Parts: sequence; C-alpha cells; structure tokens
Amino acid sequence: MKNRITFVGLDVHKNSIDVALADSGRDGEVRSYGTIGGDLDSLHKVVRKLQSTGTTLRFVYEAGPCGYEIYRSLTNQGFDCIVVAPSLIPKKSGDRIKNDRRDALNLARLHRAGELKAIYVSTEFDEAMRDLTRAREDAVKAQRVSRQTLLSFLLRHGQRYNGKSNWSLTHYNSLQGRSRNWCLPGSWNRW
Repeated sequence: MKNRITFVGLDVHKNSIDVALADSGRDGEVRSYGTIGGDLDSLHKVVRKLQSTGTTLRFVYEAGPCGYEIYRSLTNQGFDCIVVAPSLIPKKSGDRIKNDRRDALNLARLHRAGELKAIYVSTEFDEAMRDLTRAREDAVKAQRVSRQTLLSFLLRHGQRYNGKSNWSLTHYNSLQGRSRNWCLPGSWNRW
C-alpha cells in the first residue's frame, strides 16, 4: 500500500484559520475542511484528527502579521510545513476576488502541484533582535519628534537658544533655567 499524502492549506488570521485539504495525485480531491479558531489548540485538535486517518500531512500557509508560531509548532511536532510569501503565490489573471476559503483551497492545490516556493523562516533569536532593533528605531524617532516639537514651542514663544548646537549640556542647562522662569506669572505670552 502506497503512503498517502494530504496537503493542508491554511489561511491564517488573528481569530480564525481556514483549512483546506488536497489529496495526493493529479486527480486527488481538493476540499475545504472548514474554519477553526485562530489559536494553536484548535489547530492541534484538527491535526490530531487528520493524523488519525493515517496519511502524511504537509502544511502550507502565507507569511503575515501572525508570525511563525504555527510553523514552529508544526515543525517541532515533526510535520512538514512551509511558509510562502503572498507575492510569490501564482494567481490567475482576472482572479481578484479574495476569500479565505478560496485562498486555503488554492494554497493546498498549489502546494500539491509543487508551485510554491518556501521562504526562510527566521529563528526566535533573529526575531528578538529584529524586534529590539525596531523598538530602538521607534524610540529614536519619538525622541526626534519630541525635540522638534519642543523647539517649535519655544520658538513660537520667543525663546531662542544662541549656543552652538542644540541638545548639548549647555542647551539642557539653558532649557532648565528657562523652565523655572516660565512658572512665574507674565513670563511669556499666554496662548
């Protein structure tokens, strides 16, 4: 008896996952399994049910904002799983209607045909470094915007710094001295 393979297409969203199945072989049936919850427990329940049929399971889903939690969970259990970039999924011309069920069916069908190219899934360490870098970039941007806002506020109220460069120790001392004076009544125009 030949080992049967079932290709499982997952259209993953925050609160739901649409599941589609494609049996191996050119004439294998492609069908929708249904919609399940977006958590790993719901997915594991479906995986156990599909695994009980005795077929080999191969999973595929699109990369997206939900990350690689599903990929890591499935590969840790020993399943074959790939993640594909949405931009690299072949589309028929004129096929512009998006539908979760249809997307899952299409993923299963294309995976069975070997038409999908897997992307590199970064390690958890790589993702942590990327998150740290993004957080730093966000903080630097917020600091720059805050500084610009403060300098604009000061300029609107006739406060000018005549030193060589802004945000030096002298500039900070100048700001600290001015802030004490602003607390006095009539020290600057009220808006």
